Amino acid sequence: MEAKQFDAIVVGAGFAGLYMLHKLRERGLNVRVIEAADGVGGTWYWSRYPGARCDSDSIYYNFTFSEDLYKKWRWKERYAAQPEILEYLNFVADELELRPDIQFETYVKKATFNEDTKLWEIETDTDELFVAKYFISGVGCLSTTNIPPFEGVESFKGEKYHTGRWPHEKVDFTGKRVVVIGNGSSGVQAMPLIAKEAKELTLLMRTPHYVAEARNHPLTKEQQDEAISKYDEIRDSFFTTPGGIRMFTTGKSATEFTPQEQKETLEYVWKTGGLALGSVYPDVSVNKDTNAVVSQFVRDKIDEIVKNESTAKTLHPNYYITTKRLIIGTNYYEMFNQDNVNLVSLKDNPIVRIVENGVELQNGTVECDVIVFATGYDSMTGSILRMDIRGRGGQPLKEKWEEGKGVKTYLGLSVQNFPNFFMITGPQSPSVLTNMPSSIEQHVDWIDRCIEYLEENNIQTIEAQEESEKEWAKQCDDIANQTLFPYTNSWYTGANLDGTKRSGFVIFVGGLDNYRKICDQVADDNYNGFTLTRAEVLN
Repeated sequence: MEAKQFDAIVVGAGFAGLYMLHKLRERGLNVRVIEAADGVGGTWYWSRYPGARCDSDSIYYNFTFSEDLYKKWRWKERYAAQPEILEYLNFVADELELRPDIQFETYVKKATFNEDTKLWEIETDTDELFVAKYFISGVGCLSTTNIPPFEGVESFKGEKYHTGRWPHEKVDFTGKRVVVIGNGSSGVQAMPLIAKEAKELTLLMRTPHYVAEARNHPLTKEQQDEAISKYDEIRDSFFTTPGGIRMFTTGKSATEFTPQEQKETLEYVWKTGGLALGSVYPDVSVNKDTNAVVSQFVRDKIDEIVKNESTAKTLHPNYYITTKRLIIGTNYYEMFNQDNVNLVSLKDNPIVRIVENGVELQNGTVECDVIVFATGYDSMTGSILRMDIRGRGGQPLKEKWEEGKGVKTYLGLSVQNFPNFFMITGPQSPSVLTNMPSSIEQHVDWIDRCIEYLEENNIQTIEAQEESEKEWAKQCDDIANQTLFPYTNSWYTGANLDGTKRSGFVIFVGGLDNYRKICDQVADDNYNGFTLTRAEVLN
């Protein structure tokens, strides 16, 4: 088969892929984006479940690299819903005229670094071969769905859905008995809406989570105008804050306030809504005493809202708040006061198997017409490892990363033995602990600057050094070990897959602002920590 030649192949047409395409094309490179779906959007193309929304204020959930682009778009709600976010990404693709360089309905099966040509050879499910100098993953951290290997899944005769691969048409739950397995962000957002239609909804819950009220609302014209006028401030937050977004904070530890002051502040945060429970006290993720104050406040709120005392206690989270993803929802706890909603703790009554008419538990069977798997994603590494990526000597990335249990990168951007391979918001970067567009812009800008340096200096390949990977992994672990994160099994650590923690912490928890400085310093030092190989000059 004849190979199609490009300077760069980018995988994925979500936020990351669209911006990477725009930057490299502006640089004059010949770029092709390969996307499995039939349209742009990435995660927001697939995650169409009821109630799907971003959990950053929508005025931050957009690109800021172009003031003109920013000011042409107005969000309708405080937290944009999936259809509006998808509409925004289509708007970006049209405004920047990106579609001609995107190949849809194509899946990357294999990518191999050819040591003779020093080029990447990319094979797809359409039996095409692409060859490029640069191979860039924009597949994201949360796009490969995870359904635990329950026995008997195929035997179920009713309807089955996963929140991360929802049908494009509306699913009607009217009069049906619905079982939802999982209560992460997608489950929390979807269930109150499903419960309005369903005859009966039963949540099978493994671990209760902290859920803050979103307090979502339509944005008035005045609020939209104000957001447009604050472009410089919003752009600045991408660069100068730990999460790439400005959030309410007291700037002090909870231990510096009286119990009454703590209660008043937390009540304010609860009524205001959003993720500020994680920022109200800067030490909530490192100080057990502060964490206990915030955690107990949420448990007290649950007791206040949920009328059945036993149900309320079952919904009490017992881990450190923020060490699993803090979730925002609408009327989630109130939902449990409905007569048609049931709660089952899988710790007390685990799933045995899926059967023809429902879910068999250790103590009885929950009969149902529909099963909704809100079981999350093979996060951080799943989407990258789903592609068969092979570096020098044919080494599979799966092997180097021990199937995701032993991740090795430098800055979360590059991998030793995989030259000219870059990851946007990959493992060991701040990624999911930030406003994703903020992290994506930082990554894409850094990769673009790096490629500019390579092209201007006639450098053929760049890759992480082995020692740099070790030092970066240690730095990620050392910072995480100063926090409360390692005390909790979560999808941050891969524990949602089979309960086995990864060998290191695969997120840089030191803040996007600090991470940006580290990455910029590496670039300023002519890519210290990388091995660069010059192209041979032919006479």
